[in-house]
Amino acid sequence: MERRDLFRAGVVGAGAVAFSGALWRGAFGGPAQVSASPYGPLQPADGNGIQLPAGFTSRVIARSGQRVSGTSYSWHWAPDGGACFANGSGWIYVSNSEIPLFGGASAIRFAADGAIQSAYRILSNSNLNCAGGATPWNTWLSCEEIELGRVMETDPWGVQSARERTRMGRFKHEAAACDPVQRVVYMTEDEGDGCFYRFVPDVWGDLNTGQLQVLCAPADLESGPVTWQNIPDRDGFPVATREQVAAAKHFDGGEGCWYDNGIVYFTTKGDNRVWSYNTAASTLDLAYNGGGDLSGVDNITGSRSGDLFVAEDGGNMEICVITPSGEVAPFLRILNQGSSEITGPAFNPAGNRLYFSSQRGTAGQAWGGITYEVTGPFRS
Repeated sequence: MERRDLFRAGVVGAGAVAFSGALWRGAFGGPAQVSASPYGPLQPADGNGIQLPAGFTSRVIARSGQRVSGTSYSWHWAPDGGACFANGSGWIYVSNSEIPLFGGASAIRFAADGAIQSAYRILSNSNLNCAGGATPWNTWLSCEEIELGRVMETDPWGVQSARERTRMGRFKHEAAACDPVQRVVYMTEDEGDGCFYRFVPDVWGDLNTGQLQVLCAPADLESGPVTWQNIPDRDGFPVATREQVAAAKHFDGGEGCWYDNGIVYFTTKGDNRVWSYNTAASTLDLAYNGGGDLSGVDNITGSRSGDLFVAEDGGNMEICVITPSGEVAPFLRILNQGSSEITGPAFNPAGNRLYFSSQRGTAGQAWGGITYEVTGPFRS
């Protein structure tokens, strides 16, 4: 079976976990609130320095600059955004490298029992690859977080060469999320006055041509209708894309982006918010408005139960869960790594293993990155 057929048959990629966006929109009636975790309280730290709820365990799967266990491949520095892709009875976890000039991305292939089978490079010689997103045709969009940054479309299997997708705009890219219903790709921009974009390809599944658009709304809008306008010059030079449309709404540091069932969730680190955009109604709302344990909101992913898992850049070094009923609480906490950030959360296809990284680890440096796996009774 072809890889994209596997996906359409119900195999889970990074953007495909099935929880109801409509449930979220109806449940909140306002931003999520601090509450007890549905997984229970965090237990004392395990041998890896991670506090988890009862019944969950962690393991280290890779360390920057060291060979991935059972392979000859050295894991990249500063691991960042990631995603999982089904691979027969196993899966592949891909991870970006947020270092200058040589960033790129790597992949680890797992067997059905979670054993590591191989590790390899899927993108080389790109610059500060931060987050990104999976596509419904099973490619990984690796995004450069630099001025005039690019989107690079990569093959998680490492067979096809990476392809530059500059028609998707040149700006400080962060994350991307694909909407297979409206047939667009949503993108965040990591600037203090960044914008929220969408790319409308001429042909769905081909990101080589299409139109880049920006979300437009009053500056103080937190809930209500929005519109989209075309970006006149997607190359962003000499005028940056975020400065080309006067009506564009600006966001304080766009970070993670996640799509499910007609809702796009994206985070803004500067004001510690999680936004929700209803793609059918073209309305914007807040799912989380700060004020709780969740701070430094960054990468975001979703689980089968409808929970959002939001990683912190700094804060208490936590991944927090936001439930469909509007509760927010810590799911895990990494101890003694206060100079790092949590990146790349992604579930395997079965939804019982969560992958993520501490970008700078205990060393607090790019060469100290650690990539983890957490296994346990995730809600389904």
